[in-house]
Amino acid sequence: MRKEVFMAGTGGQGVLLIGQLLTEAASQDGLEVSYFPIYSAEVRGGSTTCTVVISDDAVGSPISGRPATMLLMDQISVDAHLCRVKDGGLAVVNSSLVHTINRDDIEVISIDAMEKAIEIGSERVGNMVMLGAYVEAAEAVSLEALEKALKIVLPERHHKLLPMNMAALEAGAELVRQARG
Repeated sequence: MRKEVFMAGTGGQGVLLIGQLLTEAASQDGLEVSYFPIYSAEVRGGSTTCTVVISDDAVGSPISGRPATMLLMDQISVDAHLCRVKDGGLAVVNSSLVHTINRDDIEVISIDAMEKAIEIGSERVGNMVMLGAYVEAAEAVSLEALEKALKIVLPERHHKLLPMNMAALEAGAELVRQARG
């Protein structure tokens, strides 16, 4: 088994955090994993991407030129990166900020992450809604492993937010189940 996901968004949307969580969750599930973040110099508003490769075997390279799966947080990311998804691949997109998708040869799952995050209690968990959607769609790791990863990756001062983050992950997974019928 080998799962590659390219994630992209704007600085401040939490792309690097969900990449770290996915990486730790894969490790918790006993899988081999690599995490390759790239971000611009701006503190907020710059381009942020990461690639996570999860495998049963050793990961030879953390880079994927044509990933089978993408998680895209905004229109800028869709415009810049969607063309790289393999034919027949999967893109999980944040429909709160994505309005145009010009591919009909891949599966696109549109998640209104911001609306769901606000329902849960804070727009700041929109990235968790998206991660939950990706994990469900790609069957990458278990939600149990993500819960363990949250406790490891999030600083202890933020552990009071664990229930909200778990609710967001579960909500994203449920949105995918509903979308796929």
